Amino acid sequence: MKEIIHQFDVSAHSEQLVALWQQVFGYSSLHNAPQFVIDKKLAAGDGLLFVAEADGKIVGSVMAGYDGHRGWLYSLAVLPDYRNQGIGSRLVRHAEKYLSEMGCPKINLQIMKGNEEVQSFYRKLGYEAEQKVSMGKKILANIPGAEPGTAPNGGPAAASGNSGVTEGPVR
Repeated sequence: MKEIIHQFDVSAHSEQLVALWQQVFGYSSLHNAPQFVIDKKLAAGDGLLFVAEADGKIVGSVMAGYDGHRGWLYSLAVLPDYRNQGIGSRLVRHAEKYLSEMGCPKINLQIMKGNEEVQSFYRKLGYEAEQKVSMGKKILANIPGAEPGTAPNGGPAAASGNSGVTEGPVR
């Protein structure tokens, strides 16, 4: 059985993609809720959400992004019964092709610390670990169900103030 990789179609794939991401990632954070992420990605209108379909069933996905400076890969997922068949690699290569055609000079991705199996997978595809610190900030006002004015753990938001950081170039 050979899968077909193509762009996500909201009318045909939404329920299956939500189920895939829930099964593979088990998202519990509001900002990662599958339908929320899908809606936000579709609003971007860049066409960089791809699915692998086998026998009419969504068995894998990858989401990409490009801001004109760097490309990103997100949400690579393959159903457990379809792993070790090259579907994940083909999904990554498919997204890389689209990013390359857009003029993307470098692709980044993030992996949860301690997930050596996924790191090994990406190394085989030519990705290298980089000495960087990943930081993030949730904009709670833009996440349905999140309470603005509270920290992600439910406590009060930290007061703003001088962090001791001087302004300068961000790399």
